[in-house]
Amino acid sequence: MASRVTPDQVSVGVLVTAVSRDAVDEAVAVCGVSERRRGGKLPPHVAIYLTLGLCLFPDDDYAEVAVKVTGSLDRFGCWDAAWSPPTAGGITQARKRLGRAVMAEVFERVAGQVATPSTRGAWLRGRLLLAVDGFEVDVPDTPENAAEFGYAGSGEKRSAFPKMRVVALAECGTHAFRAAEVGGWAAGEKTLARGLLVRLDRDEVLTADRGFYSFENWSLAAATGADLIWRAPTGLGLPVVEVLSDGTFLTVLINPEITAGRRRSALLAAAKAGAQLDPDEAHLARVVEYDIPDRAGGGTGELVVVLSTILDPADARADEIAAGYNERWEQETANDQLKTHLRGPGRVLRSRLPELAVQEMWAWLIVQYALTALIAGAAEAADLDPDRVGFARTLRLVRRSATGTADIPP
Repeated sequence: MASRVTPDQVSVGVLVTAVSRDAVDEAVAVCGVSERRRGGKLPPHVAIYLTLGLCLFPDDDYAEVAVKVTGSLDRFGCWDAAWSPPTAGGITQARKRLGRAVMAEVFERVAGQVATPSTRGAWLRGRLLLAVDGFEVDVPDTPENAAEFGYAGSGEKRSAFPKMRVVALAECGTHAFRAAEVGGWAAGEKTLARGLLVRLDRDEVLTADRGFYSFENWSLAAATGADLIWRAPTGLGLPVVEVLSDGTFLTVLINPEITAGRRRSALLAAAKAGAQLDPDEAHLARVVEYDIPDRAGGGTGELVVVLSTILDPADARADEIAAGYNERWEQETANDQLKTHLRGPGRVLRSRLPELAVQEMWAWLIVQYALTALIAGAAEAADLDPDRVGFARTLRLVRRSATGTADIPP
């Protein structure tokens, strides 16, 4: 039976629907940030929902957000109507008491699978399509943030603000962020991705651009049993092991630390003979090559070379592999939803201290997840592709409804 979006799921209710009080309380307990005194009007669970509200209403100051959020939290049993909305200083102090870890723990507890078996664009032969990608975020230019996150470039070409780097896994069909790693600018995307690759499941297919390829990353991801569809970096040697019936071919990916020509030749010979390869030394992969004649921009006719762990054409045709890789671009949509529509283009985070900046970043990821879950539910109820439900329009509806002026959709 298709899910139905109810009025309570719109406005700030979208946060409580996606981020249950139980999940919040469990995260608070795990991180050891329980309420210090009984009866305080900003206990940890309220501070968490207020921090999420700051991301839902980035144009408003702390006091205005508090009015909007606490008014909605009352009917969900997360706020005492006898309390007055907290001040900006009170919210800041409550956020400091939360620290940097609790919001990441909340995200871990709520960011489950959003796609259902009927979600369009979410599956490849019954396996969930995921994408990994990264983006950068400007944080306030304070000495503390500069020391923690660093700047892009140096000298006259140094960035105006310190930059946080985020690498995330997203569902291709729903754009929902499912896992993330947050670090400073010096932490490369390829390095941060390793914390995500080990978390894949056997019934998933991970798509990735060539910037994420390394033998180590491929090995980590393949060891989980998930299938991979990754673009090959330029210049990667791909010797032919076997040409398959559909014109694709098998190759062997050899650990670059093996430099001796004789050993590399032996590994290629072993692959051609069908011998089992030591995963510390080499992996068998399938190569799918194609071009896009009508591609917009300067990439028309460019040869796209994709590597996959799906070795048998019977398990996925060449065109399915190519289409699966193309779904990777849905991660760009997820990034755009957070950076352009939700946060606003060029906007700097609010937080002037590193622990609060990290906390705020996880809050942004949670709010994006909550909104995409809302969209996916509405799309399923209407038998639509989630891509047909506009993120920007949904966000406007949620924001307007907080002031009592929005119409609730069917």
